[in-house]
Amino acid sequence: MGRPRAVARPASGLSPREEVLAAAAELFTAQGYSATSTREIAERAGIRQASIYHYFKGKEDILAELLESTVRPSLEAARALLGSPAPAASRLWALCHRDARLLCSGPHNLGALYLLPEADRFGVFQELRSALRDCYADLLTAVAPGLPQAERAVRAQLVFSVVESVILIRRDASAPVPGTLAEATADAALRVGGVADGELPAVRDLGRTLAADG
Repeated sequence: MGRPRAVARPASGLSPREEVLAAAAELFTAQGYSATSTREIAERAGIRQASIYHYFKGKEDILAELLESTVRPSLEAARALLGSPAPAASRLWALCHRDARLLCSGPHNLGALYLLPEADRFGVFQELRSALRDCYADLLTAVAPGLPQAERAVRAQLVFSVVESVILIRRDASAPVPGTLAEATADAALRVGGVADGELPAVRDLGRTLAADG
């Protein structure tokens, strides 16, 4: 079912729609959004250019899907962790780990798409990212309930920024493997959030279990 391919391609196990997303991810991250045409995406995906419009309204629709794919899984995990009875610090560690791992996994650095000037106009993506940031803030409130509201807001933003810093780290070809980078990022984020070094090993141990359970 679906539109025919323009050229024969090795079997990838992906549907034509997924092939379009994979091709666009490669091209957008390698040469930029504005410099990439739907013709190039179609050629890379092995389909006719007109067939793209069977799956997407256009290039903006493809970018919106890619952007949202970097946030939705983390937001779902965050909402589940907010409802968990586990200690708040371990829940926050698990969220930082899962979010960082998502951003530094996969063949292409999709988080780098956040840096595109075009990203600001994608309302659904911005709403999802804002909701995820709010979940970080809610967990940090549970970790450090005695902090003044203004300081807590600043720390929440810092924790969120530490996690998203993997986007820039991943641009370095010598960046650590995703699992190692995700753990180091989660540790750093918890320190910024106010968790003492002496408490971190126990927080991390339970956090690993929570991250794996999601």
